[in-house]
Amino acid sequence: MTTRCTGPSISIHGSYIEQNIAKMGRELTVCVVVLGVLCCLSGGAASGARGPGYRSINGGSNCAACTVVISLVEQLSEIYNETTVQALDRLCSFLPTKFQNACKAFADFVGPVLPEFISKEENPDTICHALPFCHTDPGHQRCQAYPSPSTGFEFGVRKRREVMKQHGLSVEKADICNLPGIKEICDYIDNIFDKHDPGVDVDTDGFSTIETLRGTSWRGRDCDDSNGDRHPGARPVMNDVAFDSNCNGIYGSDPTSGKTYEEVLCGGTEQRGVAVLGDSISAHFHLPEEWMDARKLSFDVFKHLPFILENEIDWPQMSSATGHGNNSWPEVIQGPIDSLYLRLAARNRCNHRDYQNIAVNGADSEGMLSIQKSLSRNPVKDQPLLTLYALVGNDVCNGHEDTFADMTTPAEMRNHTMTTLAYLDKVLPMHSHVLLIGLADARILYNSLHDRIHPLGRYRNDFTYSMLYDFLNCLDVSPCRGWLQTNETIRNMTAVRAAELSNVLKDIATTEKSAFSSFNVTYMDCPFEQVLNQWKKQGGEPWQLIEPVDGFHANQQGQALIAAAVWEAIEQTSPAALGQLNPNNANIQRIFGNQGGY
Repeated sequence: MTTRCTGPSISIHGSYIEQNIAKMGRELTVCVVVLGVLCCLSGGAASGARGPGYRSINGGSNCAACTVVISLVEQLSEIYNETTVQALDRLCSFLPTKFQNACKAFADFVGPVLPEFISKEENPDTICHALPFCHTDPGHQRCQAYPSPSTGFEFGVRKRREVMKQHGLSVEKADICNLPGIKEICDYIDNIFDKHDPGVDVDTDGFSTIETLRGTSWRGRDCDDSNGDRHPGARPVMNDVAFDSNCNGIYGSDPTSGKTYEEVLCGGTEQRGVAVLGDSISAHFHLPEEWMDARKLSFDVFKHLPFILENEIDWPQMSSATGHGNNSWPEVIQGPIDSLYLRLAARNRCNHRDYQNIAVNGADSEGMLSIQKSLSRNPVKDQPLLTLYALVGNDVCNGHEDTFADMTTPAEMRNHTMTTLAYLDKVLPMHSHVLLIGLADARILYNSLHDRIHPLGRYRNDFTYSMLYDFLNCLDVSPCRGWLQTNETIRNMTAVRAAELSNVLKDIATTEKSAFSSFNVTYMDCPFEQVLNQWKKQGGEPWQLIEPVDGFHANQQGQALIAAAVWEAIEQTSPAALGQLNPNNANIQRIFGNQGGY
């Protein structure tokens, strides 16, 4: 099951948006644009596939999204000393052109009620309950992000619903995806969310020529999308005498020896690629903090919006496993880029473009049983692969009410992992390597962040991470209830189960080595804890390595440090997994330059 974020919070093809945005210029279209993007705060994109037990209550993502947007509109109104109508218009003006007309159509629609809706006496909670994107389901407590206003919560809701009725607006529960014109967009989103193969792949070899939609941001660029035998990581066809079949930019013949450049420069150099089967940590989920801080909102911070949506609000091109190239988005993401792929490519330039990020927001060991099938490797025709199995949190993220009921059991973890390894044994070439990475003990997240101000509260200094955790847990849309939790008992309980599941992985790597013929298998503890501890020893604070919006993922600096930690661990325990240093690297660079880039 997927978490439906009510709007385009996940991968959407740019041309699809362009073709359909004009059809959506009705009442609540802006909810697909603004609410849809910002609702990812509520855990929609961050939690992704949550498993069969997933549910949301009290309005879920609708409620969280509304609360965020109303908070920002209120703050913009104060910052620029303008009316709420003008503030909403300003927010619309920050969006890329293709979204502005739809957003302004909504602003024109709700403009007459905004002055009566938003006042200093009320807060986003009462407004969103009146709309009503938020509500209170039977048997549940009311969810609030902020303390109740001095005028009383129910009074504020009742007063604003009277305004809505006066203007002919419905006060029934609101679900954006049930609105005419928007339903098609949501259906499209649902259709592609469970598909983890490239959106554009003519020859169906698992590689693409476009950057987003699981394309080159996620996997090496296909050098011939009309021929399935030509792709990153392939063993060269006829030593690439006439064309580049493995997409590493090396082909043709050496005029001195008469041999092909593949033979002279790459032959016997132990080529290999890198892949990660993981969750949002490996996909590098990053929701820009600039989108949540009213003081930083501008056209510049939204200008990459289509690209970000089409990459599922993930940044695999800057991640610890598959980061590559340069940062072209400094307005919304900052920090150094380091990755296992970059280190493998520096070790042997014949490995150019041989990377695959098969990570999905919200993936756990059960979900990986289907996600793994999008890994592209031929056991005979392709090079060996260093593969990370890195599911560091979601198997324990759903625990609540002081029980382990929704968490993966050790027996399930062993069964799921062994099933995935059995599949890898069929598709990975000989001499590959699989590294099992343990689950995090993420109690450090709460300890580091709980009393700090969240980006949404920076302008007024009124919204902490503890308040965020309680609000999202009340709506049951937290990206990880087990860790992002003010209840210490639940955090400790989650740590116990995480350790149990890590021990399962460690035992598999120790006792099941002989079960697999195509790869060697090893284990390492989750590197993020090691990175955080080293950062503290150097005088840093753990929060400096954590994503500021969700308070859960490693940020860009943290991703780079994770890459270094994992590389060092492999060097110490399994150096053969990395292959030898290619003595021809300088010649490759001299002859082929950047080898076609990315």
